[in-house]
Amino acid sequence: MNDSMFSVLEQYIASRILKQPNRKINPTESIISSGLIDSFSLVDLALFVEDTFGVRIDDSELNAQTFDTLTQLASLIETRQNK
Repeated sequence: MNDSMFSVLEQYIASRILKQPNRKINPTESIISSGLIDSFSLVDLALFVEDTFGVRIDDSELNAQTFDTLTQLASLIETRQNK
């Protein structure tokens, strides 16, 4: 995983969604299935990802199988950027 991508995602989630700018998020920490972020925040995160990384996220991908960890999310972004 690209460290700068992880850093951007972590910072956005911590500061904008959780309102805890100093919060560290482990790359394998569950953010959806653990309840860390809710469905409204998930939509915000998807829009941020699309705008920041220039990729398209399908509505069907907004789930714990695709978005549950930063590792999964970064992998999805990298796959889309390489198309």
